[in-house]
Amino acid sequence: MQGQDGERDRCEARDGDGPGAADPEPRRGRPRSAAAERAILDAVIALLEAGEPLAGLSIERIARTAGVGKATIYRRWSGKEELFVDVVRDMEPTDPPVSGTAGLADLRVMLESMRTRGLAQRSSVLLVNIFAQMKSHPKLWQEYSGTVIAPRRVAMLEAVRRAVAAGELRDDLDVELIDDLFVGPMLVRTVHRPEAPLPEDLVDRVIAALLGGLAPVRV
Repeated sequence: MQGQDGERDRCEARDGDGPGAADPEPRRGRPRSAAAERAILDAVIALLEAGEPLAGLSIERIARTAGVGKATIYRRWSGKEELFVDVVRDMEPTDPPVSGTAGLADLRVMLESMRTRGLAQRSSVLLVNIFAQMKSHPKLWQEYSGTVIAPRRVAMLEAVRRAVAAGELRDDLDVELIDDLFVGPMLVRTVHRPEAPLPEDLVDRVIAALLGGLAPVRV
């Protein structure tokens, strides 16, 4: 037991989180050692690629594979659910920055991000497998929905509101309905119809169809 504790202390000392570290309060989202965090994320990915199920991964196993102590992991993540969500984020394409001031232009950027995430998931058997496992674990899916999906939806709604305020979209419709009309086609193509094509011009075609309306043009 003493040998294991000594090894843990040495691992923590290597990434700057040993007993002498002068930061008693963990800073969520700002890891004190990027190398340690990278090793932990890579360890989870390696274990999953080796066929380990999400439910079967323990913090002890992850720490041992990463070469760090369990305390190093707990300083960064409160538990497995939070860690696994960051693993998925690491494997997905990074969300692109938006201006926060534009309306339709920001909306287009976020819709394009949905398309590229769909492409990434199709090309990664591991991502497909992870998402399938996540959905069978309510606590894990709730963590992903609350920390990843919900903020993306809020950002989309804000962009729609800016587009309405700028006169780019109608102001006599419910904002959430407008948002659903834009997001719906992308969700169908990326999630519900995984065989459907995701061409580079898909977002522009969706936006053009919605702005033009679907009723036939009468001369």
